Amino acid sequence: MLERLFHLSAHKTTPRIEFVAGVTTFLTMSYILAVNPNILGAAGMDRQAVFVASCLAAACGSLIMAFAANWPVGLAPGMGLNAFFAYSVVLGMGYTWQQALGAVFISGLVFIILTATGLRRKLLEGVPQSLRSAIIAGIGMFLAVIALTTAGIIAPSTATFVKLGNLADFAPLMALLGLFIIAVLEAWRIKGAILIGILAISLLAFITGKSEFHGLVSLPPSLAPNFWQLDISGILGKGFFHILLVFVLVEIFDATGVLLAVGKKAGLLGEGGKGKNNLDKALFADSTAILAGAVLGTSSTTAYVESLSGAAVGGRTGLTACIVGLLFVAALFFSPLVLAVPPYATAPALLFVACLMMQEFTEIDWKNISNAVPAALTALMMPLTYSIANGLAFGFISYVLLKVMTGKRREVAGATWLIAALFIIRFAVE
Repeated sequence: MLERLFHLSAHKTTPRIEFVAGVTTFLTMSYILAVNPNILGAAGMDRQAVFVASCLAAACGSLIMAFAANWPVGLAPGMGLNAFFAYSVVLGMGYTWQQALGAVFISGLVFIILTATGLRRKLLEGVPQSLRSAIIAGIGMFLAVIALTTAGIIAPSTATFVKLGNLADFAPLMALLGLFIIAVLEAWRIKGAILIGILAISLLAFITGKSEFHGLVSLPPSLAPNFWQLDISGILGKGFFHILLVFVLVEIFDATGVLLAVGKKAGLLGEGGKGKNNLDKALFADSTAILAGAVLGTSSTTAYVESLSGAAVGGRTGLTACIVGLLFVAALFFSPLVLAVPPYATAPALLFVACLMMQEFTEIDWKNISNAVPAALTALMMPLTYSIANGLAFGFISYVLLKVMTGKRREVAGATWLIAALFIIRFAVE
């Protein structure tokens, strides 16, 4: 049956290899189950329902990837997009979380259309590498600010806007300890380093009485508070267009980049071989998972770069993704442990992921001023204005202006012209 479903022999793999790859991928990405309820909970969503929605969205997305595309890619609510959802759309712009879910749902529909028509890859190819890298690095900086604030490592200041928090407090100390635990384990290439770091700090919090332990296993909490709560009509107002634009753009750069990277690592992009060259199906599977997540009650579901860890140990088919999906279903029964994790235990995970994302700075051509300045503005404006949208706007608009003013307008692709124009319209009508 497995051979018929996943063509294991054609991909020169075995059920045992795929199982190990699936467990490896799950361990490296399962930290989202502790992080996502804290982030979306800040937007007013029920944390228990967010946990269930995160499990089900990850399971649904991974299983779609497994059976529709036969690719070894795990999916779950995306880091960065969940922060944009909670801190920019809801807390920053004043929309309700129900309206934000409506925006996620619409972005999923747009994403499917872009994928089906082939425009998704054209948009990705039309955006310069410098801006693509700056967007990822900028989101990393944005996540870092959220993590440092959540942990109390930095605090607001009337004189300097931001200052160092009281590092003698329990939360900042635990967050810093958690970061170093994760970094050391990752340096030693220990699987599940982020998850181990979260659990270690949570255990210290339980032992010291700073957080209450409510058990290990129970029946899953109710999904009802967040299920099918998307408010589509309520989001269709002023400011909606640029919210949609950000969701779609980040999904394009993030998910498409991950799929290409995993496909290359697993040898799935070459010609020949049954079940190979299914990139279009993988793109479609990734797109449909967004709709499922919005209905269930979570932010955009996307392909996880941690899937590379599974590909690195031999994952080549959808059986890897199937194992990931089934493990997320099993995680539903560990809600007492996950929901007892304090925010300062998940902050190190956010901060470590942010550090990894900032590696993209090395991909920017800093010697070319017309590339470097827009890239720097993109990355800087995200954390400093607490908005991914503002970073994108400054980056695309400044890129077009600099290329035109330096006589390099031919280097600007049609997609970049279009995105810059849309952001200019956004500023003009607000």
